[in-house]
Amino acid sequence: MAAAAPPAPPAAAPLRGVQPIRTGGYSFLLRKLHSLSGIVPIGAFLIEHILSNFEALKGPAAYAAQVKFLNSLPLVRVLEWGFIFIPLAYHALYGVYIAVRGKSNVVYYPWAGNWMYMTQRWTGYIAFAYIIQHVLRQRFLGVSLPEHPGAAFAKVQHELANPWMLAVYAIAMIAVCWHFSYGIWLFAAKWGITPGNVARKRFAYVCAAIGILLCGLGLASLYAFVGPQYQNAPEDVTPSTGMVLVQPASFQA
Repeated sequence: MAAAAPPAPPAAAPLRGVQPIRTGGYSFLLRKLHSLSGIVPIGAFLIEHILSNFEALKGPAAYAAQVKFLNSLPLVRVLEWGFIFIPLAYHALYGVYIAVRGKSNVVYYPWAGNWMYMTQRWTGYIAFAYIIQHVLRQRFLGVSLPEHPGAAFAKVQHELANPWMLAVYAIAMIAVCWHFSYGIWLFAAKWGITPGNVARKRFAYVCAAIGILLCGLGLASLYAFVGPQYQNAPEDVTPSTGMVLVQPASFQA
C-alpha cells in the first residue's frame, strides 16, 4: 500500500495593500518617476514651505526675513523652476492621469486599502486645484514678493481675511498633508523598502505621525495670519528689523 503524500507546505500569506511597481515599458519609468518626485523634490519642498510659513508666528518681520532669505539663494529661479514648478506639474498632471484611469471598488470591497486609495485620489484632486490658485495668487499676481519680501505677511493676511479663503486653505492643508504622508507609505511599499505586512503596518504609524505634525504646523501658521496678535499688519516691513517702510510724502508747491 502506497504511503500517503506529505501535506503541501502552507502558502505564504499575500501582501496586503499596494504591490511594488511592475517593470517593463514607459509606464514603469513614468510611474517610478511619479512616485519618486512625490518625495524628492516635492515632498522636501513641502516640508520646507511649511517650516518657512511657521516663521509667521514670530511676526511680519520674521516672516519677511524668511521670504528674503529664500529669494536670495544662488540660482533661485533655476531652483524654483527645475526643482519645484516642473516636478510639481509633472507629478500633478500624471497623478490626475493615473487617478482618472483607475477604478475604486470601495463600494463592493470596503477594505482599508481601497478606502486609502480613494482618499489619496481625492486629496490629490484637492491639492491640484489648490496649488494652481495658490501659486498664481501668491507668486505671479499682485505685489511681487521676490522684489518686496516685506509685503509677504500682509499679502497672505489680506487673502485669509476672506473666511471662504481661510476655509480653503485649512481644507487644503489637511488634504496636502494626508496626501504626502500616505504618499510616503506608498513610496516605501512600491520601492520595496517595506517588503512585508509587519513592516508596512509599523511604517504606517510613522507616516501618520509625520502627516499630523506637518498639518499641525501648517494650521498653526494660518492662525498667525488671522489671530489677534498681528492684526492689521503693515503693508510692508523691513525684514529682520521690523521697521515699517514709509513712503515719502509728496508736497505740492
